[in-house]
Amino acid sequence: MNTIGTQLKLTFFGESHGRVIGLVIDGLPSGLIIDEKLLRQELLKRRQPGSESSPRQEKDDFEFLSGYQNNRTTGAALTVVIPNTDQRSNDYPETLIIPRPGHADYPAFVKYQGYADVAG
Repeated sequence: MNTIGTQLKLTFFGESHGRVIGLVIDGLPSGLIIDEKLLRQELLKRRQPGSESSPRQEKDDFEFLSGYQNNRTTGAALTVVIPNTDQRSNDYPETLIIPRPGHADYPAFVKYQGYADVAG
């Protein structure tokens, strides 16, 4: 996990080829309106021609797990998950032994002492 911020904390979690990726936002006031429809429209912009960074086809769906009710924040930590429905780690078997140039494989290997998931 990676966390930034002090009064408003953002914690990102998950892996490229894991079941989900997600975000926890802690410190939001209660009653803040979240326009789910607008969020979904913004995610659809990733599907515009030329904006693909991967041959994998994701739905770009999300689900609020906590801190959200009736289009408003509750004051609890807002937790959002995005399912990874097109996991294909088997497409990257060589990354287990050869770091990809220009990628974070090697720094992750060093930082996590060989335990990082670099498959994709």
